[in-house]
Amino acid sequence: MAKEINTIGVLTSGGDAPGMNAAIRAVVRTALSKGKTVKGIMRGYQGLLEEEIVDMDAHSVSDIIQRGGTILGTARCMDFVTPEGQMKGAEICRKHGIEGLVVIGGDGSFRGAQKLAHLGINTIGVPGTIDLDIACTDYTIGFDTAVNTAMDAIDKVRDTSTSHERCSIIEVMGRHAGYIALWCGIANGAEDILLPERYNHDEQKLINHIINSRKKGKKHHIIINAEGIGHSASMAKRIEAATGMETRATILGHMQRGGSPTCKDRMYASIMGAYAADLLCQGASNRVVAYKGGDYVDFEIDEALAMTKDIPEYQYEVSKRLSR
Repeated sequence: MAKEINTIGVLTSGGDAPGMNAAIRAVVRTALSKGKTVKGIMRGYQGLLEEEIVDMDAHSVSDIIQRGGTILGTARCMDFVTPEGQMKGAEICRKHGIEGLVVIGGDGSFRGAQKLAHLGINTIGVPGTIDLDIACTDYTIGFDTAVNTAMDAIDKVRDTSTSHERCSIIEVMGRHAGYIALWCGIANGAEDILLPERYNHDEQKLINHIINSRKKGKKHHIIINAEGIGHSASMAKRIEAATGMETRATILGHMQRGGSPTCKDRMYASIMGAYAADLLCQGASNRVVAYKGGDYVDFEIDEALAMTKDIPEYQYEVSKRLSR
């Protein structure tokens, strides 16, 4: 017999992502529609350990779907990495009557959910990260907004770069994954794209490309650099010294996490949040909601965490051909 869930908790963990509020709203209203009690946990696992838990109703999630960030707040919690912290978290859930928990976040957040599931708290993960780096899903909440924010900013930098005949190195987020850099590189027509998964640190190749492009009459040069490679400012100085072309570095930073979510992020987040609540109401646990091959599906957390993901080779090859 599946465990009956009467009270559902929801938290957001790790880096914030536009669309998280849409997911929270969907969890709360779906659970309420099924007669469940809902509790919001503030500041992720940190808030759980500190018992920052509030009752939520339909009004609690009114007028939030268009807002960036997360109304529940988020934090990174090192204490929850420990067995002691995980056991304390499970006990606090039981103390507050939380039998099922929706965790909106990335791989690290899912590992916490996995531990709680093993300790008897039914858990469902929802992929929320701007990096698009969760292997089990083709889509993560926040990516569409973040990549459109970055694309718009890069268009503006290109305008001034063209006017001044500069080389511009524009650093986008993506510590371990280059999806934002790849998408912006193609969408913004960049001359070079540096991805953590592919870059071999051959700076001379970049320099040669700039010099050859100038010989062909190219007046400016855009390099999209992923955060995981970084060092954009020092790279700019070296390129300028080697090419004689004025070179500036622009780091877009956390602006990519903010802003009102796109229609796509609101839609996907809403379906994923509702799906997670439905799974808990069915007695499921230790699952991750995913969007795969055009359908909303779910995987065992253990299976999802064991999957790997890489930049699609064809997309990478296209990016190189289009940059010539």
